[in-house]
Amino acid sequence: MNLKKRILWADDEISMLKAHILYLEEKGYEVTPVNSGEDAIQLCKELFFDVVLLDEMMTGLDGLSTMKEIKDIHPALPVIMITKNEEEWLMDEAIAAQITQYLTKPVNPSQIFIACKDVLDSHKIQSEYAAKDYLHDFQYISQKIIKAEYIADWYNIMDDLVDWSVNFDNLGDQGLGEVLDEQWTDANRNFTQFIENNYPVWLKGEDRPVMSPDVLPHFVQTHIENNEKVVFILMDCLRADQMKAMTGQLSQVFHLETEYYVSILPTATPYSRNSIFSGYFPHKLQVKYPDLWYKMWGNEKSMNQFEELFLKDYLIRNDLGSKSVRYHKILNYDDGNKLANRIGEYAEIDILALVINFVDYLGHSRSESKILQEMVPNESAYRKAICAWLENAWLMNVLQQISSWGHTVFITSDHGSTMVSKPVQIRGDKETSTGIRYKYGRNLNLPEKAGMRITDPMSYMLPNHGMNTDYIIAKGGHFFVYPNKYHQFAKRYQNSFQHGGISLEEMLVPMAIMKGKNV
Repeated sequence: MNLKKRILWADDEISMLKAHILYLEEKGYEVTPVNSGEDAIQLCKELFFDVVLLDEMMTGLDGLSTMKEIKDIHPALPVIMITKNEEEWLMDEAIAAQITQYLTKPVNPSQIFIACKDVLDSHKIQSEYAAKDYLHDFQYISQKIIKAEYIADWYNIMDDLVDWSVNFDNLGDQGLGEVLDEQWTDANRNFTQFIENNYPVWLKGEDRPVMSPDVLPHFVQTHIENNEKVVFILMDCLRADQMKAMTGQLSQVFHLETEYYVSILPTATPYSRNSIFSGYFPHKLQVKYPDLWYKMWGNEKSMNQFEELFLKDYLIRNDLGSKSVRYHKILNYDDGNKLANRIGEYAEIDILALVINFVDYLGHSRSESKILQEMVPNESAYRKAICAWLENAWLMNVLQQISSWGHTVFITSDHGSTMVSKPVQIRGDKETSTGIRYKYGRNLNLPEKAGMRITDPMSYMLPNHGMNTDYIIAKGGHFFVYPNKYHQFAKRYQNSFQHGGISLEEMLVPMAIMKGKNV
């Protein structure tokens, strides 16, 4: 089988380029020379080429016209244009016509070779080097996992693992994807032990990392006190790797930096998100708002209906009650489009808070849909689906407008999610909660390797849901299933994305801090 890459070269002075053609052939390419745009178009109809070299100024059909007709035949065929003309308008037209590269004459054989190699082989070369670099980093990351003593160590480990996950998405993993998955598993095993040892200690003292109740005071409050306007965007269930994948699009319009904070346990919206907007741990929230608390927990659909009230009360407690606030929860496509159409009205608001449910909705919908399971089979596909949504949905339009306001923009989440694979049978009475990665109820038990049992909710700043309330929090890839219809639900949630438990992906939450480039 002929594995040589095939180059079509169109130039009305092609006979003068024999030395260039011989050089490319010596490098292993197969070159087909033609001396007109018309001939190039005809050959593209008859034969397959990997790349086209195209002179911009030819007698007969010029380079731009030739390229447009070639693109009509093969839209994805790479075209390298070669020209004497350095006029900016020509470059603009070439870019608009989806040119791949642009070279200015005179060009020597090595320049042509480098351009072809970049177009044809760069992805393969980058992938091979990425694999080598990961193998070099593997031992270094493994040592960091073993030696991690502080939460800052885990933030660094998270950065390393997230970077490699996204790199492999973009460049291919050269067969090392399973090795990286195993390193994630190893990291989570050690991180879980770290959390079991340190989490209750953090809650007893002041020397704790930034956690859910600390998000507003640590990241946002100083900006408001300095009379800056802020936009606070909370994307429910957004993970650090997904945020990393989004930064390529976000950095087109923003300067940004990313930090982390620790989600409280359980890593579930009723606890973590209410904690963010109120500035209270769940137990204190129950004490401060007893009437609202019972309204919230009386219906699973109402557990986060008072976020706007909690946010405004937080501002009042911190002498910021005079600041103007708008809060919007975007549950679906129509909500997003309505916001996009009105976003200009909020440019002078001191605090614009947006809660966006897309990422969480995608994860939960995937559990119910075979088609979505095929489209989003793993973490890599989940990241790509979110980036595709961001590129085409209302949110990017909103962010582009916001970027010109001069506000400080925060994008974060209340918790992440993890893919679960190990069902654990749990028995409970009718008062036991329905969570997949956490539950509360009476006399709940589970194997130690499957999760952590909390018999004293107050020591974990958790609410009391009644006498003898226990919590169980899943570890690793475990998820909880009742004995009734066990096999049905075990199959249903196998390899689904869930939250509420202990893992790097659920607990270490990204915080992007951004300023518009267009200000």
